[in-house]
Amino acid sequence: MSSLTLDVETADRENRNNRLSQWVQETAQLCQPDRVYWCDGSEAEYQNMLQVMVLSGVAIPLNSEKRPNSILVRSNPADVARVEDRTFICARTKEEAGPTNNWEEPESMKARLRHLFAGSMAGRTMYVIPYSMGPIGSPIAKVGVEITDSPYVVASMHIMARVGQRVLDALGEDGEFVRGLHSVGAPLAPAQQDSSWPCNAEQKYICHFPETREIWSYGSGYGGNALLGKKCHALRIASVQARDEGWLAEHMLILKLTNPSGTVKFITGAFPSACGKTNLAMLIPTIPGWKVETVGDDIAWMKFGSDGRLHAINPEYGFFGVAPGTSLKSNRNAMATIARNTIFTNCAVTPEGDIWWERMTVEQPPELIDWLRRPWSPEAKRPAAHPNARFTTPARQCPVMAPEWEDPNGVPIDAILFGGRRAGVVPLVTEAFNWQHGTFLGATASSETTAAAAGKVGQLRRDPMAMLPFCGYNMGDYFAHWLEIGRSAETAKLPRIFYVNWFRQDENGRYLWPGYGDNSRVLKWIFERCEDKVHASETAIGRLPSPGDIDTKGLNISEADMTRLLSFDLKGWQAELPLIKEHLARFGSHLPDGLQKEVADLERRLKA
Repeated sequence: MSSLTLDVETADRENRNNRLSQWVQETAQLCQPDRVYWCDGSEAEYQNMLQVMVLSGVAIPLNSEKRPNSILVRSNPADVARVEDRTFICARTKEEAGPTNNWEEPESMKARLRHLFAGSMAGRTMYVIPYSMGPIGSPIAKVGVEITDSPYVVASMHIMARVGQRVLDALGEDGEFVRGLHSVGAPLAPAQQDSSWPCNAEQKYICHFPETREIWSYGSGYGGNALLGKKCHALRIASVQARDEGWLAEHMLILKLTNPSGTVKFITGAFPSACGKTNLAMLIPTIPGWKVETVGDDIAWMKFGSDGRLHAINPEYGFFGVAPGTSLKSNRNAMATIARNTIFTNCAVTPEGDIWWERMTVEQPPELIDWLRRPWSPEAKRPAAHPNARFTTPARQCPVMAPEWEDPNGVPIDAILFGGRRAGVVPLVTEAFNWQHGTFLGATASSETTAAAAGKVGQLRRDPMAMLPFCGYNMGDYFAHWLEIGRSAETAKLPRIFYVNWFRQDENGRYLWPGYGDNSRVLKWIFERCEDKVHASETAIGRLPSPGDIDTKGLNISEADMTRLLSFDLKGWQAELPLIKEHLARFGSHLPDGLQKEVADLERRLKA
């Protein structure tokens, strides 16, 4: 780190949560930091973290005229994405964790982690970050505390969550909180020079303990592994809390859709990482009179309100978006959001001190410094930015944030979308017959993998509800929880469920649907289906629009392409059925009867 001195609090404040104080003391004894710092959430503190990173060589300040108050951070090449193979759900039994999660026995894993964490913060500052996922005081929000030795994490958490003293005030002396412990796993000896991205390339563990509501993360400094309020708390631990308390914690965007007459509907959508959630959440419609506003781009927590409907909040305070592919064409609102006060990770930098990534501009810059700090030109046969390069930016800067985005009671949800990247078979949009069938569509969702997770790109994998890497317990029981949510509500008050696929291709690999702002045309059909104002035809896989049901006025798309986009491919689905059966068979006795019935019904309809 740098020689910059931080003010350190050595005594407990009056009225501080006793369990929190004790845990912080125990953690300091284990990790042996040089100092302990309690984060207050102030702007001065945020600027202090940026200064620490710049002075230590972790970050470079960007051109203040082009990107005010923004920095670029470049990670170790071994630390660039979520590490799913090193992510564990340490439930009491392997069966409770389920077949889609890596499992380790809790006490044996904690013993291993204590050995790693012992002395792991030597030479560093231990930061204590109280945070609220969701508006402070909201009946849907939850409090957590992350302990970390990374100023990058502190600065990022300032953006991604509500942090600091006001969270401690809301927590009170005896409030419950999720415990998150993080270390980059790179202790410093006296006078040892720090690296430009401290991490532990050999030892990485991202461990969740559902019963005790704990997260232990070691070795990685990358966002998804280190910002413990995000996927770790907001999905893996929260999904268990949601199961126990009767609500839903989902990997979903939330958008507000207003038609020309001023009628409003709120829609959530579950897509795997890097499959267009942020673009859809900030969409600019191409059909006159329609308006989209953003509530959230990644995570939705939904609870039943007093009106009997599911109400959702965005538990986050910022956006942690995939940078490559983001442009004025794909997402003008995102580009406006990241114009200032943003942390960029693993992007390229221009000679003028601005950032750049692939497909950000039509023409490539003549020269750059790539994310690995090497000179780059268009002749180079490598990307300038890492495919999973990120921006971390405050949500309040988005020009289309809906006024309701911080409503503590959440927004009432009218429709839920599932989807993924499928080149064939899956139509542009399908409406589920009912909640149970919609749960089946979500449970069997599939997508071609992207760079957001470590591993091979382009392989097809089943990603139920886009929760495969994020469900904190047996996913078969998670399906059962979804079905129970449906049974516990009035059918008429439940959101309708749809499946969308913007990525269908022809035999030459050409995308049949333009996507981007034209996705509003599909949202319009969904909006009007929620009011039973437009046609849908029943097929074996659900209700489909006819080519004439989607508004294509002014759109350069052929009738043949629309017919193909909305077609039901019988042979394709007959080939898909055994793959669906194989996928669901993994859950054995945990697969609920409702989904077994849906498989049988689909088989019957396909034969008919």
